[in-house]
This record gives sequence, C-alpha cells and structure tokens, in this order.
Amino acid sequence: MRYEFGTKVSIATTIDEGFVVGMRALPGNPYDGHTLAEALEQVEILTDQRPELAVVDRGYRGHGVETTSVLISGAKRGLTPALKKLLRRRSAIEPEIGHMKTDGRLARCPLKGLRGDAIFAVLCGCGHNLRKILNHIRKLFAFLLAMSIKAIAAFATAQTENTRFYSSAAA
Repeated sequence: MRYEFGTKVSIATTIDEGFVVGMRALPGNPYDGHTLAEALEQVEILTDQRPELAVVDRGYRGHGVETTSVLISGAKRGLTPALKKLLRRRSAIEPEIGHMKTDGRLARCPLKGLRGDAIFAVLCGCGHNLRKILNHIRKLFAFLLAMSIKAIAAFATAQTENTRFYSSAAA
C-alpha cells in the first residue's frame, strides 16, 4: 500500500555552499534512480557545465547514469578520505531540504495542477538561494560595521593621545 501521493521534487545543490542549482517537480512517485538523469540534465542546462560528481542517497541505486560519477551514501568500499568527507557533507543537505519545506513552504503547494507544482518548486529554490545570499550579506555588513567602529575608535584614541602630546609640550 502506497502512502505517498502528489508530486516529488528533485533538488540539486552545490556541495560546498548548499545553493540550489536545479529543482524539478516530478509528478507521481517515480523511483529516485530514474530521476537522476533529468536532474543532472537540468543542472547542465542551467550552469552550462555537467557535474563531475553527484553525491546522492541510497534511493538512487540503479540509476544508470554513466556520464557523471555518482557517489551513493552508505558505500564503504574504495572510498578515499576526500570522498568520505563529501559523503558527510551530503548529510548537511538534509536540513536544507527541511528548511525549504518549512521556510519555503515546499511541503504544500498552493498553486494548481502539474504546472503549478513545477513553478512552485522553482520558486522555492529561488527563495532558498535568496535567503542564503541575504544571510551572507547580513554577515558581511556586520563585519564591515564592526571594522568601521574599530577604525573610528582607533582614530579617536589616536586623536586624543595626539592632543595630549601637544598640550603637554606647550606647557
């Protein structure tokens, strides 16, 4: 008995920053392995380069993709320390998906039909990227503000010491 219904969403993100580079709504409940080629094709179209490596979960076994190296989580054999690090990084993507479901309201689509599902999936990916960019800008602004305050304080201290030096030399 199937309990899942509706539309499955395929999400492709960068491994380092977690920016969404591809998001596609897939009607019904297709097998994950059959959706990997479409997701990689979308990433190639949007970024003008084919991904060299895809790090995926166990649902993608039997994917049939030969143009990109596919690293499936849970694999134990033949892993270099760098590949193990990438597999650990993949687990950090799961909370990002959770944030897309809650913050981006990906859990329930208000738009009608299959086209509405596809549009809403792309909009959720855009919103996720915008939230990440705004967070980076916020951190940069806080850093620049702190450095500006530090520079003003250092300048004021230097001015006060300079004034004291001149007033004591004149006396």
